[in-house]
Amino acid sequence: MRLLLLFLTVLLFQFAVATPLKAQPQEAQVGFYLMNLYGLNMDEHSFYADFYVWFKWRGAIDPTNIEFVNTIEKWSMASAGFDGDSTPVVLKDGTKYKIFRKEGRFFHAFSLNKFPLDKHTLDIQIENPEYPASKLLYVPDTNAALIRNTLNLVGWENRNCQLTNRIHDYGSNFGNPEENAQRYSNLSFNITLSRPFSYFLLKMLLPLLVVMLVGIGALLLHPEHIDTRSSLPIGALLTAVFLQQSYSNALPDTGYMVLMDKIYLMSYALISLVLLQIIRSGNITAKGGGGIKAIIRRERRLAAIYLSVFILGVVIMSLL
Repeated sequence: MRLLLLFLTVLLFQFAVATPLKAQPQEAQVGFYLMNLYGLNMDEHSFYADFYVWFKWRGAIDPTNIEFVNTIEKWSMASAGFDGDSTPVVLKDGTKYKIFRKEGRFFHAFSLNKFPLDKHTLDIQIENPEYPASKLLYVPDTNAALIRNTLNLVGWENRNCQLTNRIHDYGSNFGNPEENAQRYSNLSFNITLSRPFSYFLLKMLLPLLVVMLVGIGALLLHPEHIDTRSSLPIGALLTAVFLQQSYSNALPDTGYMVLMDKIYLMSYALISLVLLQIIRSGNITAKGGGGIKAIIRRERRLAAIYLSVFILGVVIMSLL
């Protein structure tokens, strides 16, 4: 029995020695410092960024030979360091360090479904085309200062900025299994921008609210004033069309309705209902029918209902 246990122990030891340990990928810390962000072009789905990017690593692999995955223009994307020297600096703890300053145009697919309450997470992605994820991993530098404190993005608010890393699986070796891998380490600098809420409330919604008050307010006039009552919702309807056209011209051709389009569509429906009610009341009054007081009470209730439906509809659609 002892001989059997000894024999099994020797076999397990030999198997452990013969089995090679899986080599761990080399890690490289990456930091971003955004200097300027400008030229947001929703028609061409692009933006310009000016930033510093630095690398800190230990090991034989140089991680600074990067590719900007979502860049559109290749200018100012040279691999020379910030000081013009391609040789990395060796820090006191033996860590290699290299910093670059880059500027370029990057792709971002702008989605305007929630306009003017839309948020956009712009990203700048880097990968190393020479080494797959099994050999080189990019990780965020925990001490990285991500954005310049004095950076002011006119018309936008900075909600969040961070560094994230993931494994980008292309699902293809691009026709060369001996040279090209499928999985690469991808590090992304993300900054989330949103329009100020005051832009939606004061510049987009307030003019429409005034138009709706005028249009619905026609129901508060006496049914005998048919000409004045009918002209108010007609004018409100035309004004709403012009207001919608004014902001639509500033947006790219999306092919779908944005949030503000849905709000205007609801306002068209409500103003049309107001106009139909005025025509109905006018017909009853013109025929000399009674019940004028009942019509006035009903239309006042309808005015309150239509205004409540409009406000509640705006709140619900904004939250969805």
